[in-house]
Amino acid sequence: MAGQVGSVVSVLAVLIALAAAVAGALRLRARRSIATAMQRATYDVLHTAALAAEPLRAGLTPASAGKAVRHLRTLVGAVGMAITDGQQCLGYDGRGSHHEEQLTAAARRATGTQRSVVLNGSDLPCDRVDCVVRGAVIAPLAGPDGTAEAALVAVADDQPAPGLVQATLEAARWAGSQLALAELESSRERLARAEVRALRAQISPHFIYNALTAIASFVRTDPERARELILEFAEFTRYSFRAHGEFTTLAEELRSIDRYLTIERARFGDRLQVRLQIAPEVLPVGLPFLCLQPLVENAVRHGLSRKPGVGMVSIEARDAGAECHITVEDDGVGMDPAVFTERHFPHRNEEEDGQHVGLVNVDERLRSVFGDHNGLVVETAPGAGTRVSMRVPKFHPEVRA
Repeated sequence: MAGQVGSVVSVLAVLIALAAAVAGALRLRARRSIATAMQRATYDVLHTAALAAEPLRAGLTPASAGKAVRHLRTLVGAVGMAITDGQQCLGYDGRGSHHEEQLTAAARRATGTQRSVVLNGSDLPCDRVDCVVRGAVIAPLAGPDGTAEAALVAVADDQPAPGLVQATLEAARWAGSQLALAELESSRERLARAEVRALRAQISPHFIYNALTAIASFVRTDPERARELILEFAEFTRYSFRAHGEFTTLAEELRSIDRYLTIERARFGDRLQVRLQIAPEVLPVGLPFLCLQPLVENAVRHGLSRKPGVGMVSIEARDAGAECHITVEDDGVGMDPAVFTERHFPHRNEEEDGQHVGLVNVDERLRSVFGDHNGLVVETAPGAGTRVSMRVPKFHPEVRA
């Protein structure tokens, strides 16, 4: 009998221990999860907003509106939701889509006055017996300049309550900010492409003329050398005028610079000396397209071409931990450092203009990508040559070479 009691006690002890362990595990799981209703609601709102933001950041199109509108409807809590540009419904989700034409016309009035509109059932007549639409809230989507060319429409199955009105206005304000960011990013990309085109236009006429003249001088005396130079020139121009990609690698830029220097050495002969010191581990580093090549062209064109006798161009790329330090230096005629202290170089002359444009262009593009602390550093003085250096992060989220 005593043995049986002991067995029962042992079993009960085991069960109590298991129960305690399960309870502890549940408490631990509760602590690790989103514990409160408020935290869960915050997570749901932020997650849904992120899902809506992704297509909106691509700009307002039927495709992006169609993807974003269902998440916006969830945020607002409407029975139906539309995005319209006043001419057509770009995206619709939920019930009441048969009112698209009426809602688009009302949105056109709202964007015209730049003011939100609340519609009731009498404003949206319908002969369908199963129609649930009893009102709508129309809120303009303000663009980067503060004006709206599209609107967010929340459809209600009752007279629109103040809560729905406020939620729709806030959702429209938030969606408008996402569209403004999309326009800003698009403008930045267009500006970057325009700057590269300007740089190409500034560099190419001088170099092309000189390169063809140098090649022509070898056509009769050394046809094989002329053929090699033509191939180098073709590869150089192919890279410089490529139509895709805002970024490149240091290795690609150096390869194009080598072709450029090969052609220039054919023109200058022994007067042009080149020294390279490149750390192999920094060759894959990404950087803005055509940001190193113009510095080398400036060194040759403005530094050495005016110097009598032999001139040296030195290109160095060092591994500096999280950064790559790049320097282009020449022992040419140099320049007055005062010209770099004024943003728009008001004292520049016609002959110097190309050099300033190239350096400013590269400096601004480096700063726009990597930040203001990553611009060009120029050290120069008349008769003392020029040294231009930059610091480039080895890894940067915006750079995809």
